[in-house]
Amino acid sequence: MVGGALQIAGLLLGGIGMIGTFAVTGMPQWRVSAFIENNIIVFETIWEGLWMHCIRQANIRMQCKVYDSVLALSPDLQASRGLMCAGSVLSCLAFVVAIIGMKCMRCVWSTCQAKGYINLMAGLLFILSGAVELIPVCWVANTIISDFYNPAVNVAQKRELGEALYLGWAAAFCLIAAGAMFCCFYRCCEKTRSYGYSAPTHYSTDNQHLHRKTESSYSKSQYV
Repeated sequence: MVGGALQIAGLLLGGIGMIGTFAVTGMPQWRVSAFIENNIIVFETIWEGLWMHCIRQANIRMQCKVYDSVLALSPDLQASRGLMCAGSVLSCLAFVVAIIGMKCMRCVWSTCQAKGYINLMAGLLFILSGAVELIPVCWVANTIISDFYNPAVNVAQKRELGEALYLGWAAAFCLIAAGAMFCCFYRCCEKTRSYGYSAPTHYSTDNQHLHRKTESSYSKSQYV
């Protein structure tokens, strides 16, 4: 019962984390323009993402343009592209493996052992995808904060943390939590399997002692 609840909760959190990872990868709100000091152009907001940058004017009109060259991006955004794509693939793969583990509900002990390994693989993939997603999100956030407090950076070039970064932290947390739940389910399955194996061994030992005792009494009565 507890194992099934862990599986369902882990699958739900993993699905939320996977969808969040896809959304973060495509969102342009990684770096948002900061309105500080003499920067009074409040009717225009600049968004910078992994694939495009957008300019939103007075909450009415928005224009987006895909980056012309990857080399024109900063090193953190270049690395974030590959890492977020890898995290999206890993989260999707982990979700598929988790669904495969959910389908093997009724099984004999050998199949249950395989089911435990499948869920362990899903858990490790979820944790790995969450860790891979944390790297670019934290890297970009650290770069934004460093540039914000750097006096050598022009005020017009300073940025703030965008919504995509906060969503990325939440999605990574969901993925890691889902992975931990599937790993806990694997431990529960291992304990159940060990109890199941220990019971028949005890039963067969008692039967063996009873059989020997019966043979001994029978041979003595025959001898008399």
